[in-house]
Amino acid sequence: MQQPLAERMRPQDLTTYVGQKHLVGEGAVLRQAIERGKIPSFILWGPPGVGKTTLAQLIAKLLQKPFYQLSAINAGVKDIREAIDSADKQNLFQSKGAILFIDEIHRFSKSQQDALLGAVEKGIVTLIGATTENPSFEVIPALLSRCQVYVLEHLSKDELKGLIDAALAQDASFKDAQITVAEYDALLLYSGGDARRLLNALELVSNFRTEGEPFVITNQLVADLIQKNAALYDKTGEQHYDIISAFIKSMRGSDPNAAVYWLARMLDGGEDIEFIARRMVILASEDVGLANPNALLLATTTMDAIRMIGMPEARIMLSQCAIYLATSPKSNASYVAIDKALALVRETGSLPVPLHLRNAPTKLMKDLNYGSGYQYAHDFPGNFVAQPHLPTEIAGKILYEPGKNPAEERVLAMLRQQWGDKYRY
Repeated sequence: MQQPLAERMRPQDLTTYVGQKHLVGEGAVLRQAIERGKIPSFILWGPPGVGKTTLAQLIAKLLQKPFYQLSAINAGVKDIREAIDSADKQNLFQSKGAILFIDEIHRFSKSQQDALLGAVEKGIVTLIGATTENPSFEVIPALLSRCQVYVLEHLSKDELKGLIDAALAQDASFKDAQITVAEYDALLLYSGGDARRLLNALELVSNFRTEGEPFVITNQLVADLIQKNAALYDKTGEQHYDIISAFIKSMRGSDPNAAVYWLARMLDGGEDIEFIARRMVILASEDVGLANPNALLLATTTMDAIRMIGMPEARIMLSQCAIYLATSPKSNASYVAIDKALALVRETGSLPVPLHLRNAPTKLMKDLNYGSGYQYAHDFPGNFVAQPHLPTEIAGKILYEPGKNPAEERVLAMLRQQWGDKYRY
């Protein structure tokens, strides 16, 4: 059986590797490490189909190191230990540093990641992990501290076009084919920036050509053929982003029925449940916010619960949280406030802290009037006293405007009582 086009087109050296010039271009940090013949353990973080696996394989080939590859989807602690033992035995006969590549390392549990620590510390293996998720959240601190993190970027439009042209020019299956790409946009759109999907889509479309006749690839042709053959849910491709977008917008739009439907679509397609839960944590603060502060508590509790329980029971907790968020009153006031504040900081720079708000732990600071005139709120009726807290240059600036919902209307009434006309807008 012939390999997919994406496999056949894997580059065999760095000169044909596409993208990531900031890492492997001339003089780049990882390129220098490779040329010195000594690389650290590291994690490649980036979107699907940008060359993480290919780069790991190329490094092993260039450094002539034994290469072990595991996928976190189906590997367990036993598989990790077997790979480490095998690498340790090989180290008896050659220099240390067999490469252990773990794809989707973010899916490893804490115990699985713990099993890697000793081997990495002793130099039995050089670990290369690949992940589409932020390693700060998904990789245990002890392992993360022993690894560099390299961020891979989306391939550019020109780089993706170059992949198409290279495949048509170099792959044996296209040797005598009279294929012309009149329009690239549909192929690029379907790929979502994923080189693997792009090449597989090109192969799928090209399979419909008639031998010996010219074949012109257009946007309409690609749309017609891909639509007929596309999977119902690709958790790493465009539908992944479309469906999570529909899920978020359904909760934001207070539609629990649609929210549960899109949740079911993701669960049925095998979506990572932690990815779903993380998006609900964000929404709980961004879209529900102070209209119902309990939303953030439930969302973070849901994240903890699904980690403890796992599927299939986690579906119930995800459903409960989605329905709760969808039916909660909505406010984006906190989201708007912090973005206003950040914009103000960038506009006005590092304004000095008013003297009365500064701490005065030393005599010199007291002599300079640090803390002078500060009024302790708890010394006043209602634990409130009107005094300025912003730098003089932006005094009176309103960044937080309470939303129009019962909870924040009560907050607004309190602010008006305390600050008077300042909050009469």
